[in-house]
Amino acid sequence: MRLALYQPDQAGNVGTILRLAACLGVAVDVIEPCGFAFSDRALKRAGMDYAEIAAVTRHSGWAAFETALAGRLVLFTTAGAVRLPEARFEAGDTLLFGSESRGAPEEVHARADLRVRIPQAAGTRSLNLAVSAGIGLAEALRQSGCFPA
Repeated sequence: MRLALYQPDQAGNVGTILRLAACLGVAVDVIEPCGFAFSDRALKRAGMDYAEIAAVTRHSGWAAFETALAGRLVLFTTAGAVRLPEARFEAGDTLLFGSESRGAPEEVHARADLRVRIPQAAGTRSLNLAVSAGIGLAEALRQSGCFPA
């Protein structure tokens, strides 16, 4: 299982996700361009020393990521047709999260094998990117039996 971030805007979120991924033994794909310098201090501060041990692959753009993609692409989106409790995950899935400010473009939505929505209370717009990644990854790892020992 992998996490993928489509053109993330905020270094702090990426740092937090790198820490999450390192702790759970999951690789991360970062699809550039990012809205910050990847060596940004905020990324290092949020990721702490975990950011240095996280397995990160940086892709120059969507086409480069798509070429390297193996397994199913599961897009987490507020426009997802499948609610998280009904989604079924597989060990080889890549869980993709769009940028904080723009989400993911139509071509990414069209390429996704599964589009998942995390249910929220009425009147709320969206969750923080790192929180969404944590919720989605935890459920996917639980279902696939892939949590670290």
